[in-house]
Amino acid sequence: MLLYLFFSIIGFIMLYYGADWLVKGSASLAKSMGITPIVIGLTVVAFGTSAPELVVSLISSLQGKSMIAIGNVIGSNICNIALVLGTASVFQPIMSNRSVINRDIPLMLVISLYLFFLSMDSIIGRMEGVTLFVGVLLYTYFNYRMAVKSPNASADNEVNVDISEVEEAGGITSRKKQIIMIIAGITGVVAGAQLVVESAVKIMTILGVSEKFIGLTIVAFGTSLPELATSVVAAIKKEMDISLGNLVGSNVFNIMSVLGASAMVKAIPIQGGFFESGLIIDYAVMMFISFLPWLLMRKNFVLTRVGGVSLLSCYGGYMIYLIQKG
Repeated sequence: MLLYLFFSIIGFIMLYYGADWLVKGSASLAKSMGITPIVIGLTVVAFGTSAPELVVSLISSLQGKSMIAIGNVIGSNICNIALVLGTASVFQPIMSNRSVINRDIPLMLVISLYLFFLSMDSIIGRMEGVTLFVGVLLYTYFNYRMAVKSPNASADNEVNVDISEVEEAGGITSRKKQIIMIIAGITGVVAGAQLVVESAVKIMTILGVSEKFIGLTIVAFGTSLPELATSVVAAIKKEMDISLGNLVGSNVFNIMSVLGASAMVKAIPIQGGFFESGLIIDYAVMMFISFLPWLLMRKNFVLTRVGGVSLLSCYGGYMIYLIQKG
């Protein structure tokens, strides 16, 4: 089992650095093209940090491990808000603009509720996957159009970005290097995801632990490492749009892109039934934790350190529940 743990750690490291390269290359490419920070947070960075979830769920679905595919997404969404956002706000209180609270978080909740209804018959079919994937395309386009129309966007962000601005932001100025880093990132994510899934299944078999538990805990945390690193660094640097936008956008991408693409490739059955397996409780936890940021930030649009501790406490309570349930 130690060998599989070693491979799992190697896989997580590859996932982390692969996603980091993918995000850095994609963000630099987007910034050099004049895309605003909120668009980068909600789309490019969100999609980049969701790449591990996408690959892990696709591979799990193809290998017939549907509960890892679903558990990975649900667990990652819980981890993104409760653990990642909670941790980021402890480092630096998170301030948000009004549109994220009034538009993006409610939209994330609606999408989560849609997934709940799709799952009630204990299978996410191919056509249902198509509706999810089409939805993420519309979501991306909608956010791009809203950001372009935003009165707060400066001329520099909307049209032309000087190369020096990209350099000052720690980005890559060479288009060739941007593309190479994106390709290297995808390669790292794919290889790392394969190691994580195979190692997790082997460990699960040895310990007699269910696929759902592995997906909701170990795999979910591992694939959320890119969001954790990105959001904490963004919070410390006071890039609030990227920090919160990354997490909200990532959760939307996880549901619509990750599960959508996985279901399009192969229908995802919920083993044991949606209600009988207890997955309904995990869905309820996901929606409750997704609602908490709105509840905590609705008045002054700030997630304080106390609010962050509340989110971390929720994550700790959920982990205790999973461990006790086994």
